[in-house]
Amino acid sequence: MKLHFDPKSDVLYCSLGEPQEAIGVETEGGVIVRLNPETDEVVGFTILDFARRFEQCTNTLSIPMGKHATTISR
Repeated sequence: MKLHFDPKSDVLYCSLGEPQEAIGVETEGGVIVRLNPETDEVVGFTILDFARRFEQCTNTLSIPMGKHATTISR
């Protein structure tokens, strides 16, 4: 997993493996899930307002990713 945080934009980019071409699907919670267009497999995601969200959590941060849900522990 490769992570990159852009503090100016408050955006966390996450690639699962090497970054690759993908289709972005935005969920209702400000998360963009990146899917391989041929396999529909999750290859990464982008979290908008990441620092603000992480400041507000106490133990875990739930990231709304639709059917690809996950949790990041603090």
